[in-house]
Formats: sequence, structure tokens, C-alpha cells
Amino acid sequence: MLRKGSIAASLFWLSSGFLVPALVTTALLLTDLYSRTLDSSLSDTLDFQIESLTGSLLEKRDPQDPEIALADPRFDRPRSGWYWIIRDDAGSLINLSNSVVGIDLPGVSASADALGRSTEVTSDPFGTRLRMVERAVSLDGATYRITVAGNLTEILKLVEDFRGQALIVLGAVGIMLAVMTVIVARIALRPIRKLSAAVEAVREGDSAEVSGTYPTELAPLAEEVNELLRSNAQIIERARNQVGNLAHGLKTPIAVLRNEAQARKGALADVVNSEIEKMGNMVSTYLERARLAARTSVVGKKADPTMIMLRLTRVMRKIHPDVTIAFQRPDASLPWFRGDEADLEEIAGNLLDNACKWSKGQVGVRLSSERSAKGTQLLIRIDDNGPGLTEEEAQKVLRRGVRLDEKTPGTGLGLDIVMELVDVYGGSLDFKRSQLGGLLVELRLPTARLGGLVRQTRN
Repeated sequence: MLRKGSIAASLFWLSSGFLVPALVTTALLLTDLYSRTLDSSLSDTLDFQIESLTGSLLEKRDPQDPEIALADPRFDRPRSGWYWIIRDDAGSLINLSNSVVGIDLPGVSASADALGRSTEVTSDPFGTRLRMVERAVSLDGATYRITVAGNLTEILKLVEDFRGQALIVLGAVGIMLAVMTVIVARIALRPIRKLSAAVEAVREGDSAEVSGTYPTELAPLAEEVNELLRSNAQIIERARNQVGNLAHGLKTPIAVLRNEAQARKGALADVVNSEIEKMGNMVSTYLERARLAARTSVVGKKADPTMIMLRLTRVMRKIHPDVTIAFQRPDASLPWFRGDEADLEEIAGNLLDNACKWSKGQVGVRLSSERSAKGTQLLIRIDDNGPGLTEEEAQKVLRRGVRLDEKTPGTGLGLDIVMELVDVYGGSLDFKRSQLGGLLVELRLPTARLGGLVRQTRN
């Protein structure tokens, strides 16, 4: 099957666009050549028959001799399109073939060539196209004109049949050539598909680098991809080191400033304490973002969401024994999460913990996959029967450190960490009204191929 926009499809249509006019032109040229050959053969036949009649006339010495004839039986069949006539110089009929009986056959009006022969194309009274050849012969002081006509309609019919057969044969050849072009293209493009599969294996976490042997044209590309992966890993490692250095470099000065400010009283100390707290929060925020970006930029990690949600469900049942957590197990076709297992645990754990805290005793967990413009995505739904959130509250809780209820234990940073991770992975987080009456959280994350491990069936 040809995919639109593929190289094989382009080659097929390009070859077809070239082969169709080329083969049609070839069929027409062959037909013209065949027509010329048949017409030349007819002319040679008529020349031979004129020579035969001339020889008989000179041998018999009498143009009216009944033994002057041609052996070809077509000259004896009426309306055959094959005729011969002998006329005198005045144009009167002297002798003729049986096929001419009852037919008024005109003479040749064309001028004679160097050999004394004249030829032209005309039609008999029955509409049959004729090629006529005429020659003048002198006998006993008198001049006679011998005219022989051959059936040109038969030639034209043979040419028409040949044209149709040539188009059919060359059309079949063109189809075979086009199909062969596609087959050759697909065979030639196998290394590209192999390279694409190797790159996908890296992206899906099945391999750490592009492996395999490739043709000379693709080997540099495979090596460049591997070099890019190595360079990316080095950049991430340097970024991690710089983040660690920055954390250690800022930790001591901020601590010193905080201790000095706390040791003093007054408005200045209060301002310094406030600004130090802001500095600490900003440093923590951006260091956490850098840490998350470094973790999730590592190519080749994936995790089984079913196993992770089973583990989290068991943990939350122990932490919140008064809450009933209903986990709807997905089927075996559920794709894996393309990322670090710890990150998925942190995202889903925060959301599930919040659902348990705010629920009135019922929490539901569902896993599925969803097709979107980004491809197949992992969809995790967590809903509860708590008070839920208004649209304004849903936007507010996503802000760093914001809490709607100060009485509920927590720092308010959980959802902020969740949003950071979701953004890094290119996912999405939506809050809706649950069928249980509370909040429905829909988490969408990128997927990888199935990991091939046997899923646990024990809850």
C-alpha cells in the first residue's frame, strides 16, 4: 500500500507520469513503422504483379490473349479490392481480371517516376481503399497501359489491430514497470525504515542508542543521531552539576543572611527576613524546575502505569483507611508511560492523596488511552465525592503554595510540583465535575510501547 507523501508513492507517480506518454508515443511510432512496412510490402507486390503481366504481354504478343493472367486467386474474386486492367493508349479496355467485371475502375492520373511507373491511392465503387500502380508498355508500335490495384483497406485494418494490441501490450509493460519501481523503491528504502525503527526504539526506551548496520548513505546519519544523544546526555549532566553547584553556592549566603536578620529586631530586619524568604522560595522553585527538566530529558525511560497505580492505591488505603478507593483495572493493551517511574508516582501520588483528603469516603481511579493530535496519550482519571472546585478555585489551586483550606495538612506545593512535571512531559491536567459529586481530575501524559512484562493481577 502506498502512503501519501512517501518516497515510494512519489516514485510511482513520477514513473507513471513518464511511462504513460513514453509508451503511448512508442505504440504510435511502432504503428507508423508497421504501416509503412505493410504499405511498402504492398507496393512491392504490385510491382511484381505488373512485371508478371508485362512479361505475359510481351510473351503472348497479343494484349487480348485470355492466357494473360495472374496466379493470385484474389484477382478472380469480385469486390476483392485486387484488380488488373490493360488499356490501349486511347484508354479503351483491352483485357482485365475477373474481379473488375462490372466495375468502372479509373486509371492512374499521377505522373510516372524514373522507372516509368505511376502510383496513387483511390477507392473503388464499393468504398474499398486501393493502392494503384500503372506502367506503360510498347508492343509492335502500340502503347499499352497496365494497371494493378491492391486492397489498401486490408492494410489499414491490420495497422489498426496492431495499434490496439501494441497499446495493450505496452500498457501492461508500463504497469509492470511502475509496480517494479515501487518494489525497488520499497526494497531500497528498507534501511531508512530500519533507521526509523531504531530511532523510535531509542525514543520508546527500548534502546540507549541507534544500533544496526546501514548503507554508506545512511551510516553518517545514524552516527550523527548517536552523537546527538551523547551530546544531549553530556549537556544534561553538566546542567545537573551546575544546578548542584548553584544550590550549594547560594545555600550558605542565604543561611547567613537569615541568621543575621533573625538576630536583630526592627523594620529593617523584618524587610530582610521577608526578602530572604522570597529568595529562598525562588531558588527552590527554579532549582526544582531544573532538576525535573534534567530528569525527564533522559531518553529511553518508561513505566507501567497499572503497576504504579496498584501500588499507590494500596499505600493510600493504608494512609486513609476511612476512604474507599475503587480502582478500575485497564486491559492489557494499555500503553506505558514514556518517562521516569518516580515522576509518575509523584504526579499520581499527589493527585490521589489530595482526592483522599478532600473526599467524603469515595474515590475512583481509572486508566485508559486516548487518541489526540499529539498521538496516543495515557489518560488517568481520579474523582471523588468531596466538595469539588469552581472554575475560579481550580485556577487558584494551581498557583505555587496556594491552599484553599489552611486546616487541611500540607504545604500547598503538591499541585505545583505536579504541574511542573506535567509541563515538562508535555502533558495536561484538567479539573472537571465528577459523577460522584466532587472533583474529577484528568491527567494526560505521553505513552510508550508496551513493556512486555506480565502485569500483576493481585490488588
